[in-house]
Amino acid sequence: MRLLIIGGTVFLGRHLVAAALAAGHQVTTLNRGRENVASQQSVEKLIADREANLDILAGKNFDAVVDTCGYQPEVVEKSVKALKDQVQNYVFISSISAYGDFSRLSLTEADAVKYTNNGEGDYGSFKADCEKIVSDNITSSLIIRPGLIVGPFDPSDRFTYWPWRIAQGGVILCPGKPERTIQFIDVRDLATWIIKLVESNTSGYFNATGPKAPLTMAAFLQQCLQTISSDCKFVWQSDEQLLALKVTPWSELPLWVPQSSQDWVGFMQFDCSKAFAHGLMTRPLAETIADVLTWDLERLQPEERKAGLSLLKEKELLNSSSRL
Repeated sequence: MRLLIIGGTVFLGRHLVAAALAAGHQVTTLNRGRENVASQQSVEKLIADREANLDILAGKNFDAVVDTCGYQPEVVEKSVKALKDQVQNYVFISSISAYGDFSRLSLTEADAVKYTNNGEGDYGSFKADCEKIVSDNITSSLIIRPGLIVGPFDPSDRFTYWPWRIAQGGVILCPGKPERTIQFIDVRDLATWIIKLVESNTSGYFNATGPKAPLTMAAFLQQCLQTISSDCKFVWQSDEQLLALKVTPWSELPLWVPQSSQDWVGFMQFDCSKAFAHGLMTRPLAETIADVLTWDLERLQPEERKAGLSLLKEKELLNSSSRL
């Protein structure tokens, strides 16, 4: 198959290219050319700003396009109009955030998404608007709604923080209830599955996160501890304690969303049975943890982490919480 991947060099796009090449497909990428990935020497590279001009796509036909980086509806609309007569299947990478309302458990693809209202919206509603543009204009479209995507080359550090922190050892501040359920998906599993869906010309909507069996925060951290063989002590602090200390959920303590409000009880408890019924498979958690830590330690130029606590602030919070 001849595939066009819009993006293709940063995270999911990078792994999609790798999965497509491994499956023997011909791959073209479209991006601004800011990243050079050594493993993509056989890839046809189209350099363009999708927000400005897509004339470079004129006369080119593809079996499918995978749009990994569509965030603004007006930008996605330009891509759809440029490609609607040149592709058989348009795959749009949306987000679980498109639902907007997380007050209920086990949201499925049949539940309503939240669109922007008179131009007012957020990341999730913009994604929902993009979905509608794709489905309204492309005869065969595939909409993927991933949860938190994790793995090597993750630019967000939302998952990476925990293997790194546990590798440091010592007393670790752990957020919320140990038994609360969490969800995420290894980027390599997601990419491999998407390519298989493209090969079968699958269309429709799919929630895509994991694992298949429920996973608690305590079980996740315990698996990190076993995989990394670190000497750690977990100290759990309640939602109320952390909020009183003005700790920012999700970013300062990744994978933590306070359960004190009904508004967020379903955020990491989505129903992904449809995806698993259509062949989604997830690797062992220990493998993801080990590979992420290996990649993290091999970064040539480690940057300031985009998520997680510094060791100094964590110590300060532990000391402060003991006085609450």
